[in-house]
Amino acid sequence: METYSLKIAGLKRELPIIPISDKLKIASFVILGDTEIVSATAPLLAEKLTEVDFLVTAEAKGIPLVYELSKLLNMKEYIVARKSVKPYMDDPLINQVVSITTQKEQLLCLDGKDAEVIRGKRVALIDDVISTGESLKALEELVTKAGGIVVAKAAILAEGNAAERNDILFLEKLPVFTA
Repeated sequence: METYSLKIAGLKRELPIIPISDKLKIASFVILGDTEIVSATAPLLAEKLTEVDFLVTAEAKGIPLVYELSKLLNMKEYIVARKSVKPYMDDPLINQVVSITTQKEQLLCLDGKDAEVIRGKRVALIDDVISTGESLKALEELVTKAGGIVVAKAAILAEGNAAERNDILFLEKLPVFTA
């Protein structure tokens, strides 16, 4: 199997290179279950963040990172935009997104009570990898619709052209590959 060697925060990971279309392959970076990588990268990302009131991520891969960041920043809570409307949600806000890894339309849903909490507050959007930026854009639209003020967008890795953006914070670049 073809792999990409990633070195980050003093750690090394061999990432499998996975085709996601007939023209494009990506190095699969999955932080779910990787306590070591989350613990090593969160402090480095926390140093880059400006002062924020809330951290918001999309379900699911950003959750361990936003949890660790919230601990480091002494926050009592963080907010997760879910991928479907849940029965417990009161007056949810909804946005749609097509990301590079899902390649189909998905929902991002914010519980009405979470929307109320972030209204007028400084928010940092957190993800594991920023690639095309579509997921991040949908999350930003959702937070803005709720009245939150997005003051930072951060991820562990910026994939492909995202590494050229000047509106995101990230620790390392991750290349994309042609198939």
